Amino acid sequence: MLERVPQAGSVIDGFRLGECLHTGAQGQIFRVAAPEQGFPAVMKLPRIGPGEPAENLISFETEAMILPALSGPHVPRFVAAGDLAQTPYLVTEWIEGESLEARLRRAPLDVQEVARIGAAIADAVHGLHLQDAIHLDLKPDNVILKAGGEIALIDFGLAHHARYPDLLAEEKRFAAGSAPYVSPEQVLGTRSDPRSDIFALGVVLYEMATGALPFGLPATIAGLRDRLWMDPVPPRARRAELPRWLQEVILRCLDPHADERYQSAAHVAFDLRHPEQIALTVRAGKTGRAGLVGQARRWWRARGARPAPRPVPTVQVGTAPVIMVAVDTAHADDPRQAPLQRATARVISPSTDFRLVCVSVIRAAAVADGAGAAGSASETHLEHLVRLRHWVEPLRLPARRLSLHVLESPSPERALLEFARRNHVDLILLGAPSPAQHALAWWRSVASSVTANAHCSVYVVRVGSD
Repeated sequence: MLERVPQAGSVIDGFRLGECLHTGAQGQIFRVAAPEQGFPAVMKLPRIGPGEPAENLISFETEAMILPALSGPHVPRFVAAGDLAQTPYLVTEWIEGESLEARLRRAPLDVQEVARIGAAIADAVHGLHLQDAIHLDLKPDNVILKAGGEIALIDFGLAHHARYPDLLAEEKRFAAGSAPYVSPEQVLGTRSDPRSDIFALGVVLYEMATGALPFGLPATIAGLRDRLWMDPVPPRARRAELPRWLQEVILRCLDPHADERYQSAAHVAFDLRHPEQIALTVRAGKTGRAGLVGQARRWWRARGARPAPRPVPTVQVGTAPVIMVAVDTAHADDPRQAPLQRATARVISPSTDFRLVCVSVIRAAAVADGAGAAGSASETHLEHLVRLRHWVEPLRLPARRLSLHVLESPSPERALLEFARRNHVDLILLGAPSPAQHALAWWRSVASSVTANAHCSVYVVRVGSD
């Protein structure tokens, strides 16, 4: 059995404990020597024994079960786990970087920093959801800022994975996470909705932007339940210089009704990276909480609320795809334009919460010498943006579903591929070479290169193909 008080220098199943990095209510974390792994590692040891709550061991077992099933740059790599009946421990990669909690000591942060870090957290959350996992304890302590700008999430003791038993739920343990960050549905006992992570992300964004917590530090279940109906002080009421678009994003994440939040973390990341494309609503202009009558309405609506059963995270995320269509704005009369429009309309029709991203790639405008040089490039950019808007007008889409982008690049295929990867695009639509072109045109085409190298599905449209 594991010794009651492990010390630096102890050896557990061949792992020698080094410096103790953390001692908390649920356990301890030690550096360990694991040179064969090729990366720094740590060992997590749970607190067990007389007087220790059962949740400690259940959370530890949950993390040891879920972490080996996860991969990618946003989670620590799994190394080993001890037998729960003999020597419970968990060895994982040590993520080098600064915790967001440490960065928040100088909050509020600059708007650009809020957007950059927030988008990176949304990337990490989306990566989890695509693996059928929900973190359910997203907070600054569990967010590591890596040197390259990426985010890693740690501590999966309260997580849920659609393909594994939910031990905390089976034991009927109330495990709603850290009080300031839990979602309304977690308060009601639901642990299977990925939009809970989006609510927690909204709390983190609010904290980065204002230096305050939207719902304070509730110490009771009754205090937690207030967020089922109480709206927070708008961020711009705390910090007037915050842009309206940032308040729109934050308050949409914090909506008490999950159906009215962002339905995918990919959409949060997209908006934080492209604020000029955000469709503003009444949220953006709020200067205070709802009045007495408004609060009463919110309370009545929340009364007796019970979250409906949800499909697994990958299915839920799939109902909110990011769809990119590459439009050749240099040739408005190209016969492929109409079939591409019709194909786009068919693709978006089954979804209720899609984001359509129309992209045109142009070569950098030739800059002439003289006073009008700066205007030349901007006027060309604007001209193609107007053409994009004309192209999409027949689809009659609401502004919140649409995003228009003109990219400048000597390599259209590289620009499209990078934009799609960066923005979590689920499907790319683009036109194939005209049948009248040379037989080798396909192999030299942008469509061929994008199809061969895209990280996602590609829908290639030919003239007459519809």
